[in-house]
Amino acid sequence: MKAHELRSMNRDELEERVRELRQELFNLRFRGTTQQLDNPLRMRIARRDLARTITVLREFDLGLEAGTPGEGS
Repeated sequence: MKAHELRSMNRDELEERVRELRQELFNLRFRGTTQQLDNPLRMRIARRDLARTITVLREFDLGLEAGTPGEGS
C-alpha cells in the first residue's frame, strides 16, 4: 500500500492495519523457520508496509501535513 493511500485513512484504520501487518509478519516468520514459506519476498514487503504504516501513524500523531520535505519553504 502506498503512503498516500495510508494518509487517506483515519487513526483507527491505521491502527488496525498495524495489527494486521504485525500478525502477518509473525505468521511469515513462523512459516519461514519451518521451511514452508512459498514467497520469501513477501516477508520484506510486509516489513516495509508495517514501517510505512507506523510512519504515517506517527505523522498523524505529530500533526504533520502530507508533502515532501522542504516544500513551501
